[in-house]
Parts: sequence; C-alpha cells; structure tokens
Amino acid sequence: MTWKLGSEIKAILFDKDGTLVDFDRTWAQTNRKAALLAADGDPMLADLLLIECGMDPLTGKTRADSMFAAANANEIAAHMVAHGSPVETERLARMLDQAFIEGADTPWPICDLDMLMRTLTRAELSIGIASSDGEAGIRRTVEVLGIETHVSFIAGYDSGHGPKPEPGMLHAYAAHLGLAPGQVAMVGDNRHDMEMARASGAGAAIGVLSGTGSHGTLSELADVLIGSVAELPALLGQR
Repeated sequence: MTWKLGSEIKAILFDKDGTLVDFDRTWAQTNRKAALLAADGDPMLADLLLIECGMDPLTGKTRADSMFAAANANEIAAHMVAHGSPVETERLARMLDQAFIEGADTPWPICDLDMLMRTLTRAELSIGIASSDGEAGIRRTVEVLGIETHVSFIAGYDSGHGPKPEPGMLHAYAAHLGLAPGQVAMVGDNRHDMEMARASGAGAAIGVLSGTGSHGTLSELADVLIGSVAELPALLGQR
C-alpha cells in the first residue's frame, strides 16, 4: 500500500455503521422491527418496505447507498410513507428513532476498536464520529463499545449541523478542534461519507469496504480504499 495519510492530517472523522460496526449484523433485526412498525404489523407490507429501503428480507443484506444504508430517520420515514406505510410521517420518524436507539445496544465492532483508537491517538490524531443515526443512538453505541474516552466529538443527523452529505458535520468537528477542514480525514463506507468529505474540503476521503459500499460505488470519490478500519494504521507512515 503506497498511499499514506499526510502529516497535515490532525484528526479523523469516522462514519459509524459499516465503518466502526458491522452493518448487517448490527442492524438487520432492528430494520426488520422498524419495517414492521411502519407497516402497522402487516408482515407483507413490512417486507415490501424493507425492500424499498434497501434490505433483502431473506438474507438481511443491505444495498449500497439505499435508505437504510445512508439516510436518517426522517428520510427513511418519509420514504416508507411514500411506499405504503399507514403511519403519519412525523410519528413514524419518532418511532424509528426510538427503535434505532434500542438497536444501538447490540453493536458488532468491525475490529478491536479500543486498540485501533489507541494507535491513532498515539499518532496524535483526534477522533470523532459523524453518522446519519441520531446523536443519542451514536452515544449509546460508543458507550457499549467502551470507546468513549477516545472520541472527542459526536454528531448525528439531529445534532444541528445538517445531514450527510452536506459538509456541516465535518466543519463542526474541525471548528471544535480549532482545525481547518483540510486537516481532517473522513473515513466511511458509502457515497454520502465521501461526498461529505469532498463538499467540506476534507484533507482525505478514505473509503472502507467493510460496509454497504463497494469498489464500484466508492472509488470515484475516495482517495484510497481499504478493507476496513483495521488497516488504518498501515496508512499512518512515519508520523
């Protein structure tokens, strides 16, 4: 691997689902629950809503850049209503947010995240998380994973910085640290992450293939693709 993270990079902003935690293992059951809530208990409609939001009801696999892969609860709720959910959109969004907070209790880490983040902080890199999940769910996941001491910034779609792929989350993280956006590297598994990196003027856009994205969906926008965040230390070079 020849690409290295330049010394101008002082911080890393991670996506969460598919990047720090295994997307399908963490969210398949919760997404089934969310679809059933949206379908008001109708299993056939629930399966249809799963498909429309990007998840195969049989395999539990989620499609790259689909609603479940990249959207927030408000967007998912509106999409479900547009495809047959009888629940009012705002009420459904609140129900989905609660379901996603409950789902945050059972994350499947991609690797030993404590060890990874210790390695990054030893290299004098600050760590933040920006997700299309709600902030409460992100904080719960961070707590369950036991990595809260490493993470200095958390932003969800409802934190007031705007949703992905807008640049607000990364700009807020840079401002929190007193850095320029070009001193922050974005790490994520789908196009929204890479698009946010480009829109914000991030110093690097690192795509990971551990989530819903693929070489085909990410390579156009990413500076480099790696298998998972476990390979990040190999990009540090002589820092």
